[in-house]
Amino acid sequence: MNKVILPQGYQPVLGSYDLQRAIALTKEIFQKEFTENLHLKRVSAPLFVKASTGLNDDLSGKERAVSFDIPAIGADAQVVHSLAKWKRLALKKYGFASHEGLYTDMNAIRRDEELDNIHSIYVDQWDWERIIEKEDRTEDYLKQTVQSIVDVICDASEELKRTFPQIGVTLQRQVSFITSQELEDLYPDNTPEEREHLYAKKHKTIFIMQIGSKLRSGKTHGNRAPDYDDWSLNGDIIFWNDLLGIAFEISSMGIRVDPASLDRQLTAAHCDHRRELDYHKMLLAGQLPLTIGGGIGQSRLCMLLIGCAHIGEVQTSLWDDDTLKICKENNIPLL
Repeated sequence: MNKVILPQGYQPVLGSYDLQRAIALTKEIFQKEFTENLHLKRVSAPLFVKASTGLNDDLSGKERAVSFDIPAIGADAQVVHSLAKWKRLALKKYGFASHEGLYTDMNAIRRDEELDNIHSIYVDQWDWERIIEKEDRTEDYLKQTVQSIVDVICDASEELKRTFPQIGVTLQRQVSFITSQELEDLYPDNTPEEREHLYAKKHKTIFIMQIGSKLRSGKTHGNRAPDYDDWSLNGDIIFWNDLLGIAFEISSMGIRVDPASLDRQLTAAHCDHRRELDYHKMLLAGQLPLTIGGGIGQSRLCMLLIGCAHIGEVQTSLWDDDTLKICKENNIPLL
């Protein structure tokens, strides 16, 4: 059976219809405030891309994309893992100006996902990307953007509770920033996941920076593809989830690679073969805009702000029989 956390005495705070209303309202509130604050415009995005383009996000590099052939065009396609690379190309194609950006609904299938309360094989998120200048490629700029996103999430939580006062979720607005190396130094005997848990439990809202490069221990805090985030200017937004008693990641984001950091990271990750892909050639040649971007989980956000125990309460997916049984027995209504 896949891992399921069972909060003692759990009872959904909303009935089935009010839950659907709350999901819709959460998305409406957040999307409006988020796009206004970050100066983003909505665009359409692909569900799949050609396998040969190198546009698909490789995530940690271990996940298998869902692939299929298209006889009509004589090519193989992949369902996107995310749109980290596609968005940057779209900003150039659509002629966005400096400090303007785009966002889109991204839907994906991650067939190799390990399932639990917050992981599903179906992924729905707001993918966003914004053009920046060379002088913006700093830790301070990254932190300011993170705090802006957290402020929008907290504002959305407060507005949602005005409509549904029975929701008891409380979020910490102030972000505690820490690098992955500082986190390892703080908890040297713990795993990266345990470190996140311990730090988030204490500080409630955190941003773990600099994920991808090897730490002094010789290990990484987490795997990151070498060709979208700059490993020195990226990170994860994490809230402490009181209901589940876990560190709850809501977004992975960062300032994207420039030619120099891409060159360095491709070599470090033993991915020099990607230099021959069209996307990577453009990036190495400086033909794409400098950007910052990320993804924010839609179902994750709804789950967090409404106070649900399982992501299956706010999205329809597939679960193993044991998970369905134990959730039913413990008042966790999966859609």
